[in-house]
Amino acid sequence: MATPTPTAELDARYGEPGVSPVAWEDAERLLAAAELSWCTTVRPGGGPHTTPLVSVVVDGAVHITTGPDEQKARNLRADPRCTILTGSNALHAGTDVVVEGDAVRVTDDGELRAVADAFLAKYGDEWRFRATDGALHHDGGEAWAFRIAPAVAYAFAKSPYSHTRYRFG
Repeated sequence: MATPTPTAELDARYGEPGVSPVAWEDAERLLAAAELSWCTTVRPGGGPHTTPLVSVVVDGAVHITTGPDEQKARNLRADPRCTILTGSNALHAGTDVVVEGDAVRVTDDGELRAVADAFLAKYGDEWRFRATDGALHHDGGEAWAFRIAPAVAYAFAKSPYSHTRYRFG
């Protein structure tokens, strides 16, 4: 289930003269390479809940894991809206990427094996999962995988400054 290539729009109000939009392929490459991202979910009372986590990109969608009883899982069961952010905390270097979408729990063992393989390839044995019975399993117990296909995404380049919005679908 590959994510369609989005339309990229440059918002000139937040960029330097003459800049071009960041290509989606470059933004997706940054998401895929990031060792750490941040996930923001919606608490039952409507407030944000943000945590750092590891993630992988499979078929154009960001995939995250969480324990079934963790706050992220509880939040996503009640409201699937979330954001995934990654980038650089430098002011004059790098590109920050934000993905907004709905988190959908992955329960198909075939898709879970692809996600487990991606975690192993990216992070090594520390993130080795077994995909069985609709979940991921490791020495720490059971983990649920969620797919976040981008609905809207942004890239904020900082050398030179630019602001790109991606619209999917």
